[in-house]
Amino acid sequence: MTDPAFAIDPDRMAHAIRFLALDAIERAGDGHPGVPLGCADIGTALYAHHLKFVPHDPHWFDRDRFVLSNGHGSMLLYALLHLTGYAAFPIEALRNFRCLGSPCAGHPEYDPAHGIETTTGPLGQGIANAAGMAVAEAMLRSWFGADVIDHRTYAVVGDGCLQEGIGQEVIALAGHLRLGRLTFLWDDNRITDDGDLGIAQSEDVAARFRIAGWHVQEVDGHDAAAISATLAAAKADPRSSMIACRTMIGRGIPRLQGQRGAHGGRVYAEDTTAARALLNWPHPPFAVPADVMAA
Repeated sequence: MTDPAFAIDPDRMAHAIRFLALDAIERAGDGHPGVPLGCADIGTALYAHHLKFVPHDPHWFDRDRFVLSNGHGSMLLYALLHLTGYAAFPIEALRNFRCLGSPCAGHPEYDPAHGIETTTGPLGQGIANAAGMAVAEAMLRSWFGADVIDHRTYAVVGDGCLQEGIGQEVIALAGHLRLGRLTFLWDDNRITDDGDLGIAQSEDVAARFRIAGWHVQEVDGHDAAAISATLAAAKADPRSSMIACRTMIGRGIPRLQGQRGAHGGRVYAEDTTAARALLNWPHPPFAVPADVMAA
């Protein structure tokens, strides 16, 4: 059933992200399917209902900032930029993912003119970038007032980001400064590049944020409407916010979903066929239904 908050079924919106990513990664013969497949519902909730941006004016100063801290999942961002109308990302650009000359590089870093605030590869740096953006916003708002400066900073972060020492420094500083316009969306998929998270970590990650003074919520990372509700609650709280989104890495590929191999494993034509059957997506490669694109 379509949630009243969404014009159409948000699952179909998320699947558009998934299959643009899958088709591009399969065509390139390389890529990281785990993040775009696992975080598609997060991206749907954020970009459809909460992120403030103007696709025809990417440099608009008071836009919200979005940081993809687990930047290896770049097809998540490229799919979102295509679906939300950024001119630099027509469907041909996605078809040429990881090809020389395409704006869809394998691992973008910084290109605000194309809608990419920053993405990072070195673990922990993305969340530090996001906190810095939130500090800048708070300073500018104090100088010029909320009628001029009134934007927020969001970051999708992975387990690897939060395992780095700089991650704890960022958590402590943001909590101390009460950066209420900073929100982390944690891709809590219980998988690292080495395998199951339990190999290396057993701490209560959410508790780390709570003890540092953050507003913490936990949500089904594949329920876009529920994620949207937690984002609304984060906006209403004066503290920095962390939303723990429990997800399945590589969701939709029967051979890989929920496994370490979904992180950066090769995707084959048989996988995209199996995913289309599993998720009931009857559309051909790189095709997005008109109602989904409009939404």
